[in-house]
Amino acid sequence: MKTQTDKKEQPKKDVVKAKSNAADGLTELFVDGLKDIYWAEKALTKALPKMMKNATSKELIKAIESHLKETEDQIEKVEQVFKIIGEKAVAKKCDAMDGLIKEGESILEETELGVVRDAGIIAASQKIEHYEIATYGTLRQFAETLGHKKAAQVLESILEQEKAADVKLTVIAVDAINLEAAELDQENEN
Repeated sequence: MKTQTDKKEQPKKDVVKAKSNAADGLTELFVDGLKDIYWAEKALTKALPKMMKNATSKELIKAIESHLKETEDQIEKVEQVFKIIGEKAVAKKCDAMDGLIKEGESILEETELGVVRDAGIIAASQKIEHYEIATYGTLRQFAETLGHKKAAQVLESILEQEKAADVKLTVIAVDAINLEAAELDQENEN
C-alpha cells in the first residue's frame, strides 16, 4: 500500500512546486491564514468608507457603517487570536481580498450614483462577506483541530458577525434596493 509520502516522491504533471517557506504543517497553515485575514480586515477599514460615501440608501449606509465598526473590532479579535496562540500579529497581503476590493471599486465606476450602484455595492459586499465566512469557518476549524479552544471561540464570534452582516445585506437588497433598481429598468423600457 502506498503512503502519502510515496505519492509525494513521484512528480506529477501540473503539480506546483512549493516555495522554500511553504507551510509544512497545519499550525503554519493556520498562522498563514490568520495573517491573510488580518490584512484583509485592515484593508476593509479603508474600503468600507468609500462604499459608504457612494451609497444612497440610508439603510445601506447604516449597514456599512455598522460593519465598519465590527471590522475594527474584528481586527482586535484577530490580534487576540494571535496572542492566544503565542504568535506576533503580522499582516500578509491577501490576494483574494485585494481582488474583491478592486472588483467593488470597479462596480462603483461602472454604475451611476443611486439605487443601481447601491445594488452593486451590496453585491460586492456580499462577495466579501462570503469570502470572510469561508475563511473564518476554516480558521475556526483549524483552531479546534489544533486544540486552541479559546482561539476557536474568538474566531466563531467573528464568523457569526460575518454571517449576520450577510443576512442584513440580503434583507436590504431583497426588501428594497433590488426592487427599486428593477423599477428603473421598467421605466427605461417605456
